[in-house]
Amino acid sequence: MRNERKKIDFPLFMTPLLLGAFGILMVYSSSMVYAVVQLEVSSTYFLIKQLQWFCLGTVIMGIAAYFPYRKYQRLVKAMVFVMVVLLIGVLFMGKLVNNARSWFEVAGITFQPAELAKIGLIFYLASVYSKKTAYIHDFIKAVIPPLVLTSFVLMLIMKQPDIGTASIIFLIASTVIASSGIRVKHLLGLSGVATGLLLFTVPNMVTEERISRFTGAFNPFEDPSNSGFHLIQSYLAIGNGGLFGQGLGNSIQKLGFLPEPHTDFILAVIAEELGLLGVTIVIGLLAFVVVRGLYIAKKCRDPFGSLLAIGIASMIAIQTFINIGSMSGLLPITGVPLPFISYGGSSLLILMFSMGVLNNIAMEVMSYDLPMKKEVKPTPTKSKQKDVVNLHERGGKTWVN
Repeated sequence: MRNERKKIDFPLFMTPLLLGAFGILMVYSSSMVYAVVQLEVSSTYFLIKQLQWFCLGTVIMGIAAYFPYRKYQRLVKAMVFVMVVLLIGVLFMGKLVNNARSWFEVAGITFQPAELAKIGLIFYLASVYSKKTAYIHDFIKAVIPPLVLTSFVLMLIMKQPDIGTASIIFLIASTVIASSGIRVKHLLGLSGVATGLLLFTVPNMVTEERISRFTGAFNPFEDPSNSGFHLIQSYLAIGNGGLFGQGLGNSIQKLGFLPEPHTDFILAVIAEELGLLGVTIVIGLLAFVVVRGLYIAKKCRDPFGSLLAIGIASMIAIQTFINIGSMSGLLPITGVPLPFISYGGSSLLILMFSMGVLNNIAMEVMSYDLPMKKEVKPTPTKSKQKDVVNLHERGGKTWVN
C-alpha cells in the first residue's frame, strides 16, 4: 500500500507566483502613463485590477493543486457544453471592441470565452484520446470524432473574429493529438487537410487591416507611421534597453509611443527597463514551466494526466512564442498576451487554474517515488489466543470454544 501523503512540486508552484508578482510590477510600470493620458483614470487603475485578479488566481491555483485531476473527466461534458454556449452567446451579446465580439461585460467585469475554450478543449481532447488508446490507430473510429467538435470551436472563435486565439487553440489541439499515439501517416494526412482548409479559409478573411499586419511585421519601415509603427516602437524599446536596461520605471516608449504597453508589448517595456538580462530571466522562468510540464507528462502513468500536462505546457509555450514573435517582428501582431505577465484577468485566471491542475498531476507523479507502507499484521487478542490454544489441544478440529 502506497503512502497517501503527496508533496507539492514547490518550484512548479512558486514559479507562476513569481511571474505573476513580477507581472503586477511591470503592468503598473507600463500602464501608469497610459491610464492617466488615454483613459483619464488613476495611475494605479491597472495595478489594482491586476492585483485583484492575481490574488483570486492564486486561490484558484491552490484549490486546483489539491483537487484530484482525474475527477475532471466526469466534468468534461459539462465543460464542453458551457464552452460552446459561451462562444455562441458572445457572437450575439458580446461587447464590440476593435470590430470583434470576443468579450462579455457584466457589471464592469469583462470575460473572454475564448480563454476558457483553450483549457476546455485541452480537457476534452485529453479525456477523449486517453480512452481511445487501445484503438488509437483506427483513424475513422478514434481520431476523427473529436476533430468535429474541435473544428466547430475554431469556427466560432474565427467568427468573432479572433485569429490569434484560434491559431493558439489550433496549435494546442494539434500538439495533444500528435501526442496521443496516432500513426504518423494519419498525422500527415490531418496536416494536409488542415493546410488545405487554411488555404481555402484565409483568402475569405483577408482584409486591409490583416494585410497591414503582415507588411508591418516583415517590412515595418515601408510604412513607419502606420502599419509598421507598433513594431518600430518595439525595436526602439529593445534597443534602448541594452544589456541591463534603463532602470525600472524609466521606459521612454511607454510614454505614448508604444501602443498597448501593458498587454501585447509588455515584454518590450521589460526589455527597455531591465534590458536583455530581465527578458532572459522572464523567458527562462516560462521555459522552466514548459519543460517541467513536459517532464511531468512523460513520467505520468495515466494517459489522461499525461495528455493534460502536454496540453497545458504547450498552451504556455505557444502563447509565449507568439507574443515574443509579435514584438520582435518574427510574426504578425496578433494581440496574444505574454503568459502571467501581461494585463488581463481572463488569461491570468485560466493560466493559474491550469498551473494548479499541472501541480496536481505533478503531485501524482512525485507520489510514485514515495516509500511503500509496510503491512502491519494485527496482534491477536487474548480471547483469540485462547481459542487457538483450545483448537490445538483438541487435535486441530474445526470447532473452537
